[in-house]
Amino acid sequence: MRNRKLVSRVALAATLSALLLIPAAASAADGPCYAPPSKPKVISHVQYSGMQSILYCYGPITIRPGQNTIDTVASHLVPSVPGWITRFDPDLIYADKTKGTHGVPSVDVLHLHHAVWAGMSESDPRWAAGEEKTVVQLPRGFGWRSEPSQAPYLNHMIHNLFPTTEHVYLTWRIDFIPDTSPDAATIRRVKAKWLDVASSPNGLPIFDAVRGAGSGGRYNFPEQATTTAQRNQVGPYQYTAQSDMTLVSVAGHLHPGGLDTTLKVRRGSVTKTLFTSSAHYWEPAGAVSWDVAMGLSSAAWRVNVKRGDVLSVSAGYDVSKASWYDVMGIMPVAVAEGSTPGAADPFTTKVPQAQVLTHGHLPENNNHGGGTVPHATNPSTLANGTPSAGATLGISDFIYALGDFSNTGVSQRPPTVTRGQTFTFRNNDYNAGMGKTYTFHTITACANPCNKETGIAYPRANGAVEFDSGNLGFGTGTAQRQSWSIPNNLNTGTYSYFCRVHPYMRGAFRVIAG
Repeated sequence: MRNRKLVSRVALAATLSALLLIPAAASAADGPCYAPPSKPKVISHVQYSGMQSILYCYGPITIRPGQNTIDTVASHLVPSVPGWITRFDPDLIYADKTKGTHGVPSVDVLHLHHAVWAGMSESDPRWAAGEEKTVVQLPRGFGWRSEPSQAPYLNHMIHNLFPTTEHVYLTWRIDFIPDTSPDAATIRRVKAKWLDVASSPNGLPIFDAVRGAGSGGRYNFPEQATTTAQRNQVGPYQYTAQSDMTLVSVAGHLHPGGLDTTLKVRRGSVTKTLFTSSAHYWEPAGAVSWDVAMGLSSAAWRVNVKRGDVLSVSAGYDVSKASWYDVMGIMPVAVAEGSTPGAADPFTTKVPQAQVLTHGHLPENNNHGGGTVPHATNPSTLANGTPSAGATLGISDFIYALGDFSNTGVSQRPPTVTRGQTFTFRNNDYNAGMGKTYTFHTITACANPCNKETGIAYPRANGAVEFDSGNLGFGTGTAQRQSWSIPNNLNTGTYSYFCRVHPYMRGAFRVIAG
């Protein structure tokens, strides 16, 4: 593998059925592992008599070069006695504690696209996490039921941004109150109700927030999904309550570019806002990276919902700076059966909107990128490359055959087509015959010259003209094809691009006059 010039400093409905496939056999290597570092400014624990803090580790998981696939696995990881879980704190760590930041991978190297904990005799997933790593602390008096015979199974997508093999653990800390505790009798059961804005044709709960969509630089999904393509991405964002219930806790999940998720309820013709989970970014460039924490409802938040009320969720994205492809908007809500005295009736009482950040800035998000790279390739200054009209250009070993910034000589120059012509990229790193079904690539427009340092906030899909190939390959979350042709209606000029899956991969092509 050649050295790269542009690397980082560290070098549910139908949707859920697609995510939560039949689990594989449990790993014999379930735990133990070392404890990940405590998150800074982490939300306080709710204390109970006899409470135990338990760390679970699933792994070690082998992450293959450039991997961005989804796996579903069973685990044996559950308390050995019956009781209640009142807190959930997820993380991702290297098997080797000397790597990363106290064992936690830098997000621009390895990141937790998502992990979902499901099963446990509940219809919806109980917990979920992305790289925002929200810590869910239930209010006093509420808990998830835990039985020794009901271990979770995990659906995870751990994204390797580089062509190296890594070994990691998925971890989660819980606060557990055994039934033998005097406080156990005071705890009321909650289950999760999973509300999701999206359900795309490729099998994942994702949608595209493209620059220029919506209004005023903001795209609210699904409310502003007006085109056929946008409406085809709308998912199970509504739920009709089957009985009276109390909403106890909620937080949103978004991707970079996300601003907030909003939970609403409709009774008859009247709709009320229940909670908006806002994204708090520490990222200097704004809402463009994973350097974020989501707002969790406060301990005082309680909402009574009646049978027949319709809950709904929406997600807002900042589309003023860039396009955001394959993004999410999810709100898992902790729900207790029956109404609760003193809880807010949203149609007669104002619902508290205070929210809590469950942690501070995470050090794994320190490499923001965007710095100047000495002697970086500027494709606009290079001479014309190989005429390529009608050709198929391979992507092999994480390198674009022609126009890749890491190439040298003629192969580094932008391949050319005459205006009105096209050529095709083919992802040769996806090779089912060789068992390589885990490496996907994209060709995504990036503002020229697209040659700054790779990090969590750079590069971005902000080209002067929008184009994106989708994830070239086959399987859940992909474009279901291995090839993609550049648009044949581009004006003359040099067009830079990057791979959204492996952002250090950069290249350019050129459209010339006939």
